Amino acid sequence: MSLSQSACLFLSIARSRSVMTGEQMAAFHPSSTPNPLERPIKMGWLKKQRSIVKNWQQRYFVLRAQQLYYYKDEEDTKPQGCVYLPGSTIKEVATNPEEAGKFVFEIIPASWDQNRMGQDSYVLMASSQAEMEEWVKFLRRVAGAPSGAVFGQRLDETVAYEQKFGPQLVPILVEKCADFILEHGRNEEGIFRLPGQDNLVKQLRDAFDAGERPSFDRDTDVHTVASLLKLYLRDLPEPVVPWSQYEGFLLCGQLTNADEAKAQQELMKQLSILPRDNYSLLSYICRFLHEIQLNCAVNKMSVDNLATVIGVNLIRSKVEDPAVIMRGTPQIQRVMTMMIRDHAVLFPKSKDVPLSPPAQKNDPKKAPVARSSVGWDATEDPQISRTDSFSSMVRFQAIPCKACSGVAIWGVLDDAVAVGTTDTDSSEHTLKAWPLSKSTSKSSFYWRS
Repeated sequence: MSLSQSACLFLSIARSRSVMTGEQMAAFHPSSTPNPLERPIKMGWLKKQRSIVKNWQQRYFVLRAQQLYYYKDEEDTKPQGCVYLPGSTIKEVATNPEEAGKFVFEIIPASWDQNRMGQDSYVLMASSQAEMEEWVKFLRRVAGAPSGAVFGQRLDETVAYEQKFGPQLVPILVEKCADFILEHGRNEEGIFRLPGQDNLVKQLRDAFDAGERPSFDRDTDVHTVASLLKLYLRDLPEPVVPWSQYEGFLLCGQLTNADEAKAQQELMKQLSILPRDNYSLLSYICRFLHEIQLNCAVNKMSVDNLATVIGVNLIRSKVEDPAVIMRGTPQIQRVMTMMIRDHAVLFPKSKDVPLSPPAQKNDPKKAPVARSSVGWDATEDPQISRTDSFSSMVRFQAIPCKACSGVAIWGVLDDAVAVGTTDTDSSEHTLKAWPLSKSTSKSSFYWRS
């Protein structure tokens, strides 16, 4: 079988899965009986609106894996029902002014799932605004988001998706917010400290998640735009500083008290092992915040003040324990201050990585550096011409091939790599693979027909 025939076969398999009916997709659902070995993601009491009489019932909800179960009592082991979340839409419901104090949100199952389950949506009510926002955040993460969604999406996925709009080092939302704030917010007292208009923040968030790229007109409240930027950073499934490096960054903050030079040296080490997209975003934000603090005599936001209000959105513990958070807060503030103040040294512009780098000659004496991290000696491989690619991007998974020195190509995967081909002879083809996200390694794979 030729390479092109195999690619067509893989694509037809993927296409057939994408047009499955609701009944076919339902076969992939996990059991409605919860697995006691699965650790709950979130649990708590909520009010559930009955579908016919529309009155409210108090129920205990437990979010496990891909399902939301609800029970009549906290001690019950058999759920009254469950909601399958993937593909669902989770949205907050605006209430009438006379219904103040009602914090209502709605789960709208995927269209194919509504027919199977016989219910259009589930209307739930929390006891406070904070509780509702917490539930909505976790439910959206489990449900997934439509293509092009921004909030709650992995940073590398957003960067990879937005490459089709042109060269971008950071998500479009971040760049739009930063540009607007630099133009209209330099002289705004308390920028990033004072909250924006909550309803407008939600409207802008929903617009970005719907795939729109809304513009901020000059009358837009600059504090609202600042709040939108903080919300994006806070809603990342994993913070800009990955959880695996949380303690390392805290150590840098601790060292600032005793040895500033050693603290900076340790921080440069931590920055050099950040994933490429994370490094680019952290660099961009620190330069941006440095510009803001240059006008601190007017806006009252010094380096220390900015570090305090922004740092907790960039560096946070995986353990959401108040004691752990309190312990880390002073160190986060110190290391964030250092990154803003010394950004020119810590984030040299020579380390900025364009999405379409100029061709460079490979140095065979130089050890290769993984594209998933920055590396102070990292260099980009030559840009590969897209004329060598398929007319449609084909996704493959590469697995080791014991019978030969290359790898075998199997199945259809996600946006990990885009693959092109150059023929060498009738029995062997070299597949040139380059990343659709900057976290993927670039290499050559071998296909044997």
